[in-house]
Amino acid sequence: MKRKVIITVAPVGSVPTKKDNPHTPITPSEIARDVVACYHLGASVAHIHARDDSGKPTADVNRYREIKELIEKECDIIIQLSTGARTGNHFERGACIDLRPEMASLTTGSSNFSNGVNLNPPDLIEYLAQKMYENGVVPEIEVFDISMVDNARFLLKKGVLRPPLNFNLVFNVPGSMSGTPKNLLHMVEILPEKSTFSVTAIGRVQTDLITMAVILGGNIRVGLEDNLFYSYEDKIFGTNMMFVERAVRIIKELGREVARPDEAREILQLGRR
Repeated sequence: MKRKVIITVAPVGSVPTKKDNPHTPITPSEIARDVVACYHLGASVAHIHARDDSGKPTADVNRYREIKELIEKECDIIIQLSTGARTGNHFERGACIDLRPEMASLTTGSSNFSNGVNLNPPDLIEYLAQKMYENGVVPEIEVFDISMVDNARFLLKKGVLRPPLNFNLVFNVPGSMSGTPKNLLHMVEILPEKSTFSVTAIGRVQTDLITMAVILGGNIRVGLEDNLFYSYEDKIFGTNMMFVERAVRIIKELGREVARPDEAREILQLGRR
């Protein structure tokens, strides 16, 4: 049986604007439209950030609710809401967990962005993790450097996190871990046993590293949060749908199959948490 590979689409994030790429979805309806289209192309997980009326990142629970409900009306993709550092102030970032999505992101340490700090102090990490488990939400452990894997191990031993863990390994964020094959191999080697992992690679290195991820037995994330250009050489703007279509081709060319949402739920053990 061919191994199933999960595709996560990250349609917007907190940084891109329509000035950066005219295909960037900003409003709840635009975000939901792209997610549903990507679901039909093969994506099984949607990593969601929200924007306010001015297009700036927000932790407003009502904005997340609107996006979530629009998506759920159209498809059964796994919704993963972001508690990232660019949206909201400290504990406000956990407001979206009250919506009880199937998954939410949880970064297990602090790191640098190009123009700021990805701040995740210990008390916030434990607060978000506890709130997720209380609401039946499965955390995806987002790591931007090696120490965050070690801290996830520590939190697992401490009982803050519960096994098995699902990791998202993020590479090539300016100021954090560079997107090299050597770094990816090392990160995969140090993950706790029985963990699943997905690879996110920013910018030019995306295609190389997601291809490696499939070969190494992992899953992949694509979308305009992570990459604005489909081709840097030809200056072709990407769309979320174009990135998912390319991910599907890579998976199939490597002799694997694309996981659908129910298969992804089984792989990630969402129903057992």
